Amino acid sequence: MALKKTQIRSFVSAIFCNPLHNIKHRKSNHLSNHLKKMSSTSTATVFRPRAVTGFGLMGMTWRPVHTPDEQAFATMKAAIAQGATFWSSGDYYGMPEPTAGLALLRRYFEAYPEDASKVTLFIKCCVDAKTMAPKNKREEVLASAENCFKVIGSAKKIDVLGPARMDPSVPLEETLGAFKELVDAGKINGVGISEASAQTIERANSIYPLSLVEIEFSLWTPDILTNGVAATAKRLDVPLVAYSPLGRGFLTGQIKSVDDIPEGDIRRRFDRFQPENFNKNLELVDKLKSFAEKAGVTPAQLALAWIRSISNSPQAGTIIPIPGATRVERVEENSKTVVLSPENKAELDAILASFTIQGGRYNKVLEGLLWR
Repeated sequence: MALKKTQIRSFVSAIFCNPLHNIKHRKSNHLSNHLKKMSSTSTATVFRPRAVTGFGLMGMTWRPVHTPDEQAFATMKAAIAQGATFWSSGDYYGMPEPTAGLALLRRYFEAYPEDASKVTLFIKCCVDAKTMAPKNKREEVLASAENCFKVIGSAKKIDVLGPARMDPSVPLEETLGAFKELVDAGKINGVGISEASAQTIERANSIYPLSLVEIEFSLWTPDILTNGVAATAKRLDVPLVAYSPLGRGFLTGQIKSVDDIPEGDIRRRFDRFQPENFNKNLELVDKLKSFAEKAGVTPAQLALAWIRSISNSPQAGTIIPIPGATRVERVEENSKTVVLSPENKAELDAILASFTIQGGRYNKVLEGLLWR
């Protein structure tokens, strides 16, 4: 069972399940003035990220103890050097200050202004930082966006901006109309959405062409392959950004017990990391570790190789995994290209098919905000 391994190469730059309800959308005068223009936007002009692997910044600041700037900056520099130049963050990625993630970006690009043009930046916004409840009304979108611009400042333009969670009670025309205003004003280049159902992706893209959809996807969260999300995005040629591609670090094999997760870490609130589920899920990790060892790669490299094997395949269109890291060596590990042979892919798929993940992706409080 040999994997074909290539050299490290530079890639191309470039939290939660209710079905979507049929809603009779209200149209304010402001919205009706824009609907025709929105629906007629040519997809030829849509800003789309082009990358093989990206970089997720949540782990830098959404934890009780932030990564020190010196360490964070070196890691961010390494991501650029390895070609992971599509970066994803959010205006709620911070403890105790929600915008700590944006502030980190500002400090980085003020220190290294030459890197601003090398990075494609996606920021998620429009949620209550404490409850993750969406705030998708026009005035909420514009206020959230302005706060993002204020915190990041002129150090780096936000390329793609979008709501972190969808709200079925607010017409998509209203939400997307507000983001279109920002595109038209030249403040952003494109619009992305996150944690959306296949129906929402279809409808949203018909209202205003999407630059991307960010969704959780990994060896222990392969839902998009069976719930229509991957198929819909492929048909519409909308790139998918795969967050938590390493299962929130679980698939790396570095987390061997709940005690390995720091106190205050958000993962301690999620079902899959609860004691009644943890050890059962660890059985999958052990199987993946054994597979990776025989192949001469790390579990993280195996997990990312599986995602890349699905990107631009009959199963899905473009999928850009965004593994997070807080150390240079992790960035370098995640950036090594590992190619799965058809036999390896089939064996790995068989392992997944034989295992049932225990626990939801988040918890009962947050699950209702997924796939909307």
